[in-house]
Amino acid sequence: MSAVAETLLEGKQKQEFCDKIKQIPMSASSATKKSEILTQDVLTQLDEAVHKASCVDLAVDESTDMCDNAQLLVYVRFFNTDQKAFCEDLLGVTPLQTSTRGEDIYLAIKEMLTKRGIEPKKVVSITTDGAPAMIGREKGAVARLKKDSPDLIIYHCIIHQSVLCASLSDEHAEVMNTMMKMINFLRAFSSYQHRMLREFLREVDANADDLLLHNNVRWLSKGRVLARFWSIRRELASFLAEQSQKATQFSLRLENEKQMDNVAFLVDITSHLNELNLRLQSKDNSICELKTAVRSFQRKPEVFKEDLQGDCAHFPAVQEQVQGQRDVSSFVDFIDKLIVNFSNRSDSFSFGQQLTMFIQNPFLITDVRGFSKEVTQHYFEKISHYY
Repeated sequence: MSAVAETLLEGKQKQEFCDKIKQIPMSASSATKKSEILTQDVLTQLDEAVHKASCVDLAVDESTDMCDNAQLLVYVRFFNTDQKAFCEDLLGVTPLQTSTRGEDIYLAIKEMLTKRGIEPKKVVSITTDGAPAMIGREKGAVARLKKDSPDLIIYHCIIHQSVLCASLSDEHAEVMNTMMKMINFLRAFSSYQHRMLREFLREVDANADDLLLHNNVRWLSKGRVLARFWSIRRELASFLAEQSQKATQFSLRLENEKQMDNVAFLVDITSHLNELNLRLQSKDNSICELKTAVRSFQRKPEVFKEDLQGDCAHFPAVQEQVQGQRDVSSFVDFIDKLIVNFSNRSDSFSFGQQLTMFIQNPFLITDVRGFSKEVTQHYFEKISHYY
């Protein structure tokens, strides 16, 4: 706080404010108590806003922390009547002490809703990933919640689905794993080697002075790691050639033209997929915006396919790497698979077609008999402004 006051304030006001800050007791126990008070105030404000809302949506995810403890995260989305806007927030995190079965997740969600005073009938939809414990037909957590609330709408996370559509072939997966092993070897094999690498990259004035370490939890991680690797690949080849025998083995892989062709393709395609992922992760996205992002991306693979067989304008790394006549059949096969996967999941991406069309452009709707009276009234009010 003192540092902030020193930066923001000037003159006598600055000195007076700094003196008052120094008088505030800031022992460990005082800081802890103040943090607890602030935390409780945030929770109270969230609970009050949720209770005022007529309905809420939940997003549930089970993940494992760095200590191998299973944690259940529950997010809530609702219309804040005071702010007149939709709000998203973390409702709570609860540990799953033993197993992570559908029943355990179901009971944890029910307990959290009860503890926060949210009636189950107030929850109109729930979004999860595709794990069996979540969506199992009989014993999945969602199926159990559906029995309690038959009208509950169930969504499969659209980001998770888009990632599943882009699963790698065996050949590309092997190349990706090799690159990740090489990068982790350079970064994490020894602190001495990592320091030598950074010093070497600075000496040769490389585009970056370090590699990024891959984190398998983040979907965007591999694309960013590969992009950084590609920008300094020539410098890395020189560095590896001067190191141990194991490092030399990695150096030989960098000299393999076929393997580097695949790496170039992975750099470009993960970049395109990351663009979609980032659009889907944008803050305050509505379901309409999510669907629009996926549908617009679904048009791109056909363009990518033609481009790979032409001048590779959308694949700059491939354009740089693949000189002359090279075999790009595996790249085209990947794009074909991407098209098929998105097509197979198109039904999942097209939920609520009429409703989302109404929200985006009500003039395209000719039959409103399937909507509620409130929505129908809003429809006529909206179009009346244009006549």
